[in-house]
Amino acid sequence: MFELSALFFGLLSALSWGGGDFCGGLSTRRADPYAVVFVAEFVGAALLAALALIFSEALPDLSHLLWGGAAGLIGAVGLLVLYQALASGHMGIVAPLTAVISGGVPVIFGLVTEGLPAPLQLGGFAMALVAVWLLAGGAGEALTRRDLVYTLVAGFSFGFYFIFIDRATGEGNVFWTLTVARSLGGLLILAAILGTRRPLLPLRAALPLSAATGLLDAGGNLFFALAAVAGRLDVAAILASLYPGITALLAWGLLGQRLNRPQVIGVVAALAAIVLIAV
Repeated sequence: MFELSALFFGLLSALSWGGGDFCGGLSTRRADPYAVVFVAEFVGAALLAALALIFSEALPDLSHLLWGGAAGLIGAVGLLVLYQALASGHMGIVAPLTAVISGGVPVIFGLVTEGLPAPLQLGGFAMALVAVWLLAGGAGEALTRRDLVYTLVAGFSFGFYFIFIDRATGEGNVFWTLTVARSLGGLLILAAILGTRRPLLPLRAALPLSAATGLLDAGGNLFFALAAVAGRLDVAAILASLYPGITALLAWGLLGQRLNRPQVIGVVAALAAIVLIAV
């Protein structure tokens, strides 16, 4: 039951993050990406703060808040750098490489700090990383050194975000620590917006989708934290990293976009990975 809870919340995290990326992608068609992320960060923070008040969660101690703040800042750095890399036009390689690195970092950390999982779970981890790559579209492009550095920084930033969130919420201090994380991340995005003189808020037509992005992204944070509390960090992280598949499936189902052959194979690989991890 212990690992099944981690499996359940990890998959919910992937569903929520994948839906958030889908809404965020639609929003950025109509508005500046930084403005979309800025709104999403604070909408998510407001939701998490409301949940903390509703459930009367006690304020965590300073160490947990510091871990949460560090997570928010490094996650925001990852977003800023990722957008710079995506702007180069090499989305087909940037997106999957970032996702694989961000999933791999907490897996390695979990193997060091928690020991080896069962052999079948290790096979599931490898299968899931392959699935993430395929679901994000695979790659047949060459990156410049600059874009490669940006992609590596983004991937490692998101990977350490997973680790920091696990440390911040390790004793069940979920809502307030995630609120701090998203608030500090939003403040860093705000500083970047002001420094580059970008628009602060998206156009009115993009606001509902930007808000939905924030709600779903906050849900992904929450479910990931619950998965990490319920089980191993590496299990939670690798399952949450399957979110590109949800984004691709939503684009296929709602926008009529076709899944290419690597993505179809990626769906099968993801299902096989889930079975192996759950065994």
